[in-house]
This record gives sequence, structure tokens and C-alpha cells, in this order.
Amino acid sequence: MRGTSMCCRGPWKRQLDKNLKFHKLVAYGIAVNATIHVVAHLFNLERYCLSQSEEAEGLLAALSKLGSTPNESYLNPVRTSHTNAATALLTTIAGITGLVISLALVLIMTSSTEFIKQVSYELFWYTHHVFIIFFISLAIHGAGQIVRGQTPESLLLHNVTFCRDHYAEWQTAAHCPTPQFSGKEPSAWKWVLGPVVLYACERIIRFWRFQQEVVITKVVSHPSGVLELHMKKRDFKMAPGQYIFIQCPSISSLQWHPFTLTSAPQEDFFSVHIREAGDWTAALFKAFRAEGQALREPWSLPRLAVDGPFGAALTDVFHYPVSMCIAAGIGVTPFAALLKSIWYRCCELQTELMLSKVYFYWICRDARAFEWFADLLLSLETRMSERGKIHLLSYRIFLTGWDENQAIHIALHWNENTDVITGLRQKTFYGRPNWNNEFKQIAYDHPSSSIGVFFCGPKALSKTLQRMCRLYSSVDPRGVHFYYNKESF
Repeated sequence: MRGTSMCCRGPWKRQLDKNLKFHKLVAYGIAVNATIHVVAHLFNLERYCLSQSEEAEGLLAALSKLGSTPNESYLNPVRTSHTNAATALLTTIAGITGLVISLALVLIMTSSTEFIKQVSYELFWYTHHVFIIFFISLAIHGAGQIVRGQTPESLLLHNVTFCRDHYAEWQTAAHCPTPQFSGKEPSAWKWVLGPVVLYACERIIRFWRFQQEVVITKVVSHPSGVLELHMKKRDFKMAPGQYIFIQCPSISSLQWHPFTLTSAPQEDFFSVHIREAGDWTAALFKAFRAEGQALREPWSLPRLAVDGPFGAALTDVFHYPVSMCIAAGIGVTPFAALLKSIWYRCCELQTELMLSKVYFYWICRDARAFEWFADLLLSLETRMSERGKIHLLSYRIFLTGWDENQAIHIALHWNENTDVITGLRQKTFYGRPNWNNEFKQIAYDHPSSSIGVFFCGPKALSKTLQRMCRLYSSVDPRGVHFYYNKESF
């Protein structure tokens, strides 16, 4: 419920920004409970069939024989002995809708794996909309009233313990009249109604945003295969670290794809950097290019719809005197907006900034894939140098993948003033950071500071950084303390 969650503020909004984790947790819970529910009912259905067979005897047989005449109440929903569990399953409302619900759940769960999303996001997206069939089937699942129980009026006429043991006297004894049964009224629709109403509101909000005009002010095609889009939209307000959903109706009227904002709130536009990775992004690149791979004229650009922004703002960085910002691979994109915002805040004379030092680490396999971000760092480096604020930002780029030719080229140009790969004054490091050394040095340089550690990247590195924060935080309240913040994008 991205749209409706925007109405919340403060701590509630921060918690709702974790909706994806909550969504997955609920999905796992539904899957586990649905499995238990299905297995239990299959055993119960087999029991129903056995109690209707000619070999059945005792209380179960007596209960199953009830309702053999018209207009007589019954307990066993299987009404004939000439059947089996499979037939009974396919001839009841509960059985048919249960199969539909189970099939829908299996399709949704199996198409939601990371592998499927990476190979074919469209398959994940379209299959997820099977939830409509899931909820419709769930709402009518209990309409057949297969779960039955003795009526309250009948219970008043019975000594339950005595009549249970004397079931042979039900037809003759006045103190044990034939028990009356009825099905429970379906109630699933009551639980479904609330989420459906919220979802309907969400769709209305999304449709309203879809109708709002988005003006594309600038398009840049980077050599690394990244498309940079600058856009404007009325009353659009954002914060560093947030993301938007983009739809291109000329490609698909159903698909919305998330992209992290790379512009600062202080700029008069908002921007995203889109890398070609999948069918939809490939179609988007094609839609923005004319003949000969040149970009189209502004008047001929395809229409885009934008929903958002969403997500927790990366503004906690400003609440620490010292911050460590660590990005791995594509996790660098949210920090583009943050670094720009830091620069703009430094330039605002009326803004009192608690933040005095930012350590930025970027770990990537191929820096050329993100050359647009290197250009951003170069621009910030130049502007900070001109304003005498070069001390504010310290950055280190670690390249984890290179070949022999690159190594020779790097060695030949090592003594140049700028880095041979990025063009920055700060030279690129090769390999992975030694986090013990990095944390030890920062703890030494800021012996009594609260240091915020912000990370966006893989889980394995996240665990390492959490351990480093605990290891190098002082037990002395007056000493250095590292506070870990994991950002999800």
C-alpha cells in the first residue's frame, strides 16, 4: 500500500517503509498455514468418505446416516457412499475454490523468487496479479458450508455425553432426539473486505497520479549503457534515498518499474539513471532512440507516468557529526542524491549542518558500468575544491574486477595526477576493502564521536559491517560509537 502509506508521518511511516519485508513475512505465513489447512482437510475428507462406507459403524456411521431423507439436517457433507475423496473434492464449492486458491498461491510464490525476477521481471509482475483470483475464491470458499456443527437449540435438548454414548436410541428415546446440524455462515469475505477497500483506494490514487503530466526536460545516453532522464511534475517533493515507479504506456499499460531517484531535493527537477537489464528497459531504450541510435527530439519522446516518491529518506546521515556511506554495485544509486544534497546544504548559509565529515566507499566490479556516478563525484570534487570544502568528503573507490591489459595500463599511468579509470584526484583501489583497517582508522581520527554507518548492497557485506560496528564501538559512553543503518532499495 505505497500510496496510502504516504499519509503517515514520523515513526509510523518509517515502519511502513519496511512493507516489502512485512509482505514477504505475511506471504510465508500464509503459505505455511495454507499447507496445514489443506492437509488437514484432505484427511478430514477421507474420513468423511470412510464414515459413509458400508463398513462404517459406531457414532461416526450414525452421524453420517443423518440427512438421508429430504429436508433433514445432516453433518457429513459427503452424501453418498458411492464416491471417493477426489470426487468429493471436485464436487464441492470448498473443494473447487480450495484448488483454485492453492494453485494461485503456488504460482505467486514460485514466480516471486529472486531468480525469476532477474530472468523475467514481467513473469513475476503478471503472475502476481493472480491475487485477484485468489481473493475472489477466498471470499466464496465457505459458501458451501462444508464445516457444520450442532445447532444451539439442539444442544439445549441434549445431554451431550449421554446421547453420544446412546446414539442407537436417537430415534426412539425422548431425552435423545435426533440432533440437528447446520453449516457455519461464510465469514472470509469480512476479512477480505478491508484489504480490498484499501487496495481499491490505492488503485484510485495510482490512476490519479498516472493522469498527472510528467515533462521530460533532459535525456542523456551515457556510453556505459545508462539512460539518464530529467523530469518535472507538479507538486513533486522528494528526499535523498527515495524511489519512484515509472510506467511507459507505449510499452505496457500494466507494468510499473521502480527506480531510485538520483537528483537532490534542492534541484528543480528529479532524475533517474536506468541501466538496460531486461525486456522492459530494453524497450524503453529503444523508445527513446531514433534512427542511428541518436536520441529522439523532445516532442517525439514517449509519454511516461510517475508514481511516488516512496521509501524512507536517507536523511539520518545529517543527524551524525561523522557518517560512513558504503555502496556495493548498483547500491550506489541512492547515494547520488545524498551526496548532491550534502553539497547543497553546505552551500546554504542559513542551514546549520551537524555533519562535518563524510566517508564514502564504493565497491564495484566494473567502474565503467557506473561512469555516470564517477562523473558526479568529479563534479562534486571540483565544486568543493573551488569553495574550500574539500575536507567534507573523503571517498574511496574499490575495483574488484580487472584484466591483465587494464593492470598494465593502470601501472603505466600510476604517477599521473588523476586516476586513469575515473578521472578523479583520488586514485582507485584494487581489491576489497580491509574493513578492520578502515574502521580502526576512523575510530582513531574521531575518538569521541557518534558515527553513522549507512550501507546499500548485498547481505553478506551487511553482516560484516554490522560486526565491525559492534567491534569498534567503545564500551565507554564517552568514546567512539558506530551506529549501523541498512538501507533497502
